[in-house]
Amino acid sequence: MTNVARFTAHLAACPLVAILRGIRPDEAVAVAAALIDAGIRILEVPLNSPGPLESIARIVAAHGDAATIGAGTVLDPNDVGRVAAAGGRLIVSPNADVRVIAATVAAGLVSAPGYFTPTEAFAALEAGAHALKLFPAEAASPAVLKAQCAVLPRDVPVLIVGGITPDAMEAYWSAGACGFGLGSGLYSPGRSPADVAERARGYVAALARIRADD
Repeated sequence: MTNVARFTAHLAACPLVAILRGIRPDEAVAVAAALIDAGIRILEVPLNSPGPLESIARIVAAHGDAATIGAGTVLDPNDVGRVAAAGGRLIVSPNADVRVIAATVAAGLVSAPGYFTPTEAFAALEAGAHALKLFPAEAASPAVLKAQCAVLPRDVPVLIVGGITPDAMEAYWSAGACGFGLGSGLYSPGRSPADVAERARGYVAALARIRADD
């Protein structure tokens, strides 16, 4: 199975991405296990976390068959190869840097860059992006997303990131969202695996209700 096919399958099973900003290598495996047990299958370790490549490598070694694991806040094309060497399969960025996207595609990894405008979205897709991250969602209403989805290719997943709570998901889902990136509402440094698991179950249950009514 290719990395893109794996990502697509995991997104279809549970369209939530755990953003583990600030996680340390010594807690990464336990937190990842809590998230996977709760049903989340896509995990992102931002590169501005302590020892991010070690965290990715540890999670991949323990849970690589059960989830798509990758890096976030990837700003340098040279970091793509480092993430791949650690076992990561996914590259997420806050921006639409075509150099990072091209390096990701060339490495056979999944590219999910951030965008805010249609111009950025189409530039990212032209460079080979497999999914798009609308960021920051705090500044983009569901109405904005709906207007963008009217012109974006229907086969490209659009994930909503920034301040997402369980209650905020329904309006974005109805507007065309294909998934959500979950940051501090799910994980923040020092939060126990049990707390993370409880929060994850809340998000998973809320999204299951939304999808059932869709």
